[in-house]
Amino acid sequence: MKLRIAPLTAGLLSTGLLASGLFATFSGHAQVPTGAGTIAARPVVLKAAHLFDGRSGRMVEPGMVLVQGERIVAAGTSVPAPDGARVIDLGDATLLPGFIDAHTHIADDHDDDWAAGIYNGMMRFPAEQAFHAQRNAKVTLDAGFTTIRVLGAGDFIDVALRNAINSGYATGPRMIVAGHAIGSTGGHCDSAPYPVTRVVPSTPMEGVCNGAEQCREATRLQMKYGADVIKICASGGVLSESDPVDVPQLTPDELKAIISEAHNWGRKVAAHAHGDTAARLAIEAGVDSIEHGSFLKPETLQLMKQKGVYLVPTRTTLLWTESKLAGYPPKIAGKAHAAYTSHEQMLRNAIRIGTPIALGTDAAVFPHGLNGREFGDYVDVGMAPAAALMTSSIGAAKLLGVDKEVGTLEAGKYADVVAVPGNVLTDIRATERPVFVMKNGQVVRGAE
Repeated sequence: MKLRIAPLTAGLLSTGLLASGLFATFSGHAQVPTGAGTIAARPVVLKAAHLFDGRSGRMVEPGMVLVQGERIVAAGTSVPAPDGARVIDLGDATLLPGFIDAHTHIADDHDDDWAAGIYNGMMRFPAEQAFHAQRNAKVTLDAGFTTIRVLGAGDFIDVALRNAINSGYATGPRMIVAGHAIGSTGGHCDSAPYPVTRVVPSTPMEGVCNGAEQCREATRLQMKYGADVIKICASGGVLSESDPVDVPQLTPDELKAIISEAHNWGRKVAAHAHGDTAARLAIEAGVDSIEHGSFLKPETLQLMKQKGVYLVPTRTTLLWTESKLAGYPPKIAGKAHAAYTSHEQMLRNAIRIGTPIALGTDAAVFPHGLNGREFGDYVDVGMAPAAALMTSSIGAAKLLGVDKEVGTLEAGKYADVVAVPGNVLTDIRATERPVFVMKNGQVVRGAE
């Protein structure tokens, strides 16, 4: 049965009015009309022993941030407190820009029991899974991550959750979402090799495509239904059963069709790529970021630097899967170990070469809320603590295209602020223990 749309509703749809909240990415809560009768928000002054603004790469002491409504008015070592301002003194802590994670799967749940996780996920209705996604979003926000990019979710749950957060019906980070990830039949973005009589095979609507024109269709479908970014699977993956981890899975023509279509719509493209050949094909086709990059060679990392293509390392995920090999089927465990074995040297090379790096975790492979480990994991392979922090504040913000609004503690930016205990440059693992979180000028953790 076809749904008949009343003339008024059809007109609203054609002008986009009914979808006006769809791309309101920076609206962290319901919009309240301003004008006569409204009361200005009380100013808030945040104080702490240290401040890292996210742009200069330097720590200043002491630190102060003045917030009015949703925006930062001033930040530095000496900020006058307006009359009537609420002063929140966080003591021996570091004020930082809200963290940004460029690679999450907020609609998916982590389960140490791999088989049980698949079974439980298959048995949930999409509406039920959406409640799980909301819980994951809240946990992530409480961990200090005020902006995230969601690179793949079934049933457009990520789109729905983004809209609910923007409208004030749910609590979570600012979300930039991909809808379904796009890839070839049998590839990492396809479903597991279930018998076709039991599980219906995926179609372009679910992101599975073969040939340039079908891949263009899959891209258009994700954007039609609300994707802010396009995710592709350029190579095989670790947690998929059909494919080798490093082989290319999209042809040059398919890559060009997807990336050109996304760029025409003003969307960036993120490529899952463990393998070097697959990554180079995606880079040559114009991709914006390479996710994971386990087997990338130095010359490929150099090419990424030349073209401004970001590496999103997801280091925490590689460490997590290596520690849990016994819980995976043998084929997956073998791929996980191979990726882990190569990843550290690849990341060291990227740091040495100066490849642009944006913080991203692949949260859901490990429990949501542990995203802050990624900072320390970079430092463990040779990155300076300040540089690790800036993979979020400058790196991820620029990659996501949101650096004009978030990412640094500067006047005019949205008031996304995190505080962690002590001096974060001498204890980078403090990023795992936030004591205060503010998003869009609203306190969401601490200072009750």
